[in-house]
Amino acid sequence: MVVGASFDSVEDQKGFVDGESFPFTLISDPDRAVGRAYDAERAEGEPYFEYGLPRRISYLISPDGMVAKSYDLEGQDLAEHAAVIIADIKALS
Repeated sequence: MVVGASFDSVEDQKGFVDGESFPFTLISDPDRAVGRAYDAERAEGEPYFEYGLPRRISYLISPDGMVAKSYDLEGQDLAEHAAVIIADIKALS
């Protein structure tokens, strides 16, 4: 299962999902609690901090709910990232 989270409102996410035909579940995190818990909130001085944007991080969660791997996606090619995740899932299975 793929789940995304952002600091956007439910309404903003709905617009994104509808406009982009986004096929995954999104979590609205306007109070940034999930972002803080997963270290996605940017610190002052980091790029894009002034825009309130989270870091782009992916987590591979094991069936027992533990973080098996994390991936910092800053500047990364997302198509390539998908291939890396699939390879890691196979390696961990």
